[in-house]
Amino acid sequence: MAPGRTTRRTRPRTAAAALAGLLLTGAALSGCGLVSGSPMTDDVKPGTVGRGLPLKGATLTVTSKEFTENLVLGQIMGLVFKAAGATVIDKTNIQGTIGAREAVRTGTADGMYEYTGTGWITHLGHEKPIPDIHKQWAAVRDADRKNGIVWLPQSSLNNTYALALNAANLKKYPVRNLSDVAALLKRNPGAVTLCVENEFATRNDGLPGMARTYGMTIPSGNIRKMTGGVVYTETRQGTSCTFGEVFTTDGRIGVMGLKVLADDKHFFPNYNAAPEMNAATMKKYPQIAPLLAPVTKALNNTVAQELNRKVDVDGEDPHEVARNWLVREGFIKGGGG
Repeated sequence: MAPGRTTRRTRPRTAAAALAGLLLTGAALSGCGLVSGSPMTDDVKPGTVGRGLPLKGATLTVTSKEFTENLVLGQIMGLVFKAAGATVIDKTNIQGTIGAREAVRTGTADGMYEYTGTGWITHLGHEKPIPDIHKQWAAVRDADRKNGIVWLPQSSLNNTYALALNAANLKKYPVRNLSDVAALLKRNPGAVTLCVENEFATRNDGLPGMARTYGMTIPSGNIRKMTGGVVYTETRQGTSCTFGEVFTTDGRIGVMGLKVLADDKHFFPNYNAAPEMNAATMKKYPQIAPLLAPVTKALNNTVAQELNRKVDVDGEDPHEVARNWLVREGFIKGGGG
């Protein structure tokens, strides 16, 4: 199972599941010994962001969902606010996408990093994504205003589905994108074997929809269903399947030397990370927007893979990973946790 992907920025759920998602997790956060709801105690100072301490005197609460990438992004937001002079309450690690969203909407939290596809499909109830990345973000931004939520500009970090293969199979089958896979399937059906999660195999925004979009008729015997972690292992080995379903920002992609294929017909929804802020907070502290803008702009899939790898593969703490990246990039100057 891919780290922290049990919620997979959960698509629409039942009312009972949504209600359960509103409950905050009591699990302890690693990183300076914090637990959910504790102040960030880092001795951090402005770097290229936060000069003049524009948030001095403010008390801001940041939140996140419970999977690795979103935890790291929540820590990044909190540390930027802290360096800009705010007192920051850490309420990251909420179980489920609905609970984190409600914390921001109701003002229990002031902000988090959310994904545009999640906003459009899960929270706003649309069935079809918008292929253009900017238009998807703009549509979410405009539609969510009535809910008291402000979406700040998005990053190029796009945590969506993809197919990948190992170096040996890439040399054997020099494919670059999913259209190439469709062409290979027609030429040589036996070459296109897939390792996928059970859910991906049945979702309309997963394998069935991808196959329809690209004109793929994949023999059922070519599809091997398994848990997420096994998908990565089997794809790396490349014997039981040529291609595997991955998430584009997963840290194991680089570690395992996998090549991610381009979705050249833009079938998979865009899941670009962007700050999702409480509207009342933004009205009171409009300086948040220019503080987060350069940090968000610096986030991309390569950065996300690196940060996720440090947590999921190397065993580092999400808070430390976030702080070290911000310091390395010069956004803040840091002391101890």
